[in-house]
Amino acid sequence: MTESPSYSTLPTAMSSPVPDVSILIVSYNTKDMTLECIRSILRETIRHHCEIIVVDNNSHDGSAQAIASGFPGVRLLQPAGNLGFAGGTNFAAKHARGLRLLLLNPDTVILDGAVDRLLDFADRTPQARIWGGRAVFPDGALNVSCWKDMTLWSCACRAMGLTWLRPRSRFFNPESIHLWNPLDSEREVDVVVGCFLLIDHDLWRMLDGFDLAYFMYGDEVDLCLRARRLGARPAFTPEARIIHYGGESEPCSVDKQVKIFRGRITVMKTHWHPLKAWIGQRAMVMTAALRAAASRLISPPKRRGGGQDGHANVWPDVYRRRKEWVSGWDAGSESR
Repeated sequence: MTESPSYSTLPTAMSSPVPDVSILIVSYNTKDMTLECIRSILRETIRHHCEIIVVDNNSHDGSAQAIASGFPGVRLLQPAGNLGFAGGTNFAAKHARGLRLLLLNPDTVILDGAVDRLLDFADRTPQARIWGGRAVFPDGALNVSCWKDMTLWSCACRAMGLTWLRPRSRFFNPESIHLWNPLDSEREVDVVVGCFLLIDHDLWRMLDGFDLAYFMYGDEVDLCLRARRLGARPAFTPEARIIHYGGESEPCSVDKQVKIFRGRITVMKTHWHPLKAWIGQRAMVMTAALRAAASRLISPPKRRGGGQDGHANVWPDVYRRRKEWVSGWDAGSESR
């Protein structure tokens, strides 16, 4: 494994009074991945001044100790409990000094100067105010980098199984732009995925960061929707490239799928008309019910990077646990 450079050899990046960017990482029991993520930042970020802030969400795998001893120049924050992704990011942002904030998952690796390239893209397209790059799996296959907006039609397609049957169809899988669009050029998008999301610090302050109604999942969707109402035009560039282990390193368990559903329903309740949100909730219940029924007949392989549908065999349990997610994150039915 490549040794990380010492901070004394870095270009004034860590000592700049006003960093170009504050890189915010929320870590929970991902020690080895977090350490490699930090190494890749230091190795690949050359032309811009940055600071790195890591929030360790009460890990019990020695993450905090390893970060503190291996990277003394990284600002390590240790809240008393697990704040989740949204809360942990907000906590980190309160300590950030950069002109922009880069939200970066710990299970990522910076490739080919991706942070520098993303900041260059932001300088060229200041009207976007939120920017994202290309996420790939370790073998180079495309991972999820951005989304189109969730709609009643996209929810209906999921409920009827059309999204699963035709994942690369723009018509039947309208949210998953990364599957039916080559994403080989710079463009505006609806939602930038939170694993590699750059945002103007002043816009973050105007939005008051993530809505803490979201423990995790749906938070970046809510953020981008609120930002667009203020005139932001989120944008994507394929030139800034990272590895995001994501779907490979974190199997789509029942618990994860429950959290995804809670996030999607919270977006509906927050941003949709009440009647539309009610219909959307019912469509989510139908999605789980039909997928549970289908899983008893067929167990198709997981389509890597194909969205949020996961393995077929989780669906009976997801449906049984519907009372936990049918009202969203504010249901209060489960300890976070």
